[in-house]
Amino acid sequence: MRKTSRTAVYAGTAVLCAAALGGCSDDGGGDGGSSPSPSASKKAGTVQVRSTDLGRILADGSGRTLYLFEADKSRKSTCEGSCAAAWPPVVVEGKDEPGAGDGAEKGLLGTTERKDGSRQVTYDGHPLYRYQGDDKPGDTAGQGLDQFGAEWFVLDPSGRKITDGKKKKPSEKPRKSDGGY
Repeated sequence: MRKTSRTAVYAGTAVLCAAALGGCSDDGGGDGGSSPSPSASKKAGTVQVRSTDLGRILADGSGRTLYLFEADKSRKSTCEGSCAAAWPPVVVEGKDEPGAGDGAEKGLLGTTERKDGSRQVTYDGHPLYRYQGDDKPGDTAGQGLDQFGAEWFVLDPSGRKITDGKKKKPSEKPRKSDGGY
């Protein structure tokens, strides 16, 4: 009887440890149903450099590509409403400051206040955005798109826009061809 009780205690302890460890993760992700953890928030305000087919470009702490909007002629963002839904601004919470990850220059980081009172991360004076059309870290589907009145570009580590890999504007139609015959 004593051996059965001891086995039950060990089994119960193992189940509790497995359940506790199963909830731990270092991927910064979440189930989407809860507020982000402090480390996830910190990752969101981090700017780093990532190598892609467009060269070395800026990305957030999770590796998602960051863009500038050509309509932003100053540190102030002009992307609001449906624009901000398609191109979510990179923001920091409360009094947090943006962080410089691998390859990013701390001196080029800053913030600007948005109309809703949130603080958007800037790099070399450019308000930064992600693109909803990028499915995973490293995607650059937003490069060169002409949406919401201006074009969107990735930035190099010095804060300059990269125009290589520019996509066609939505208003451009493919040219007719004879199919190569």
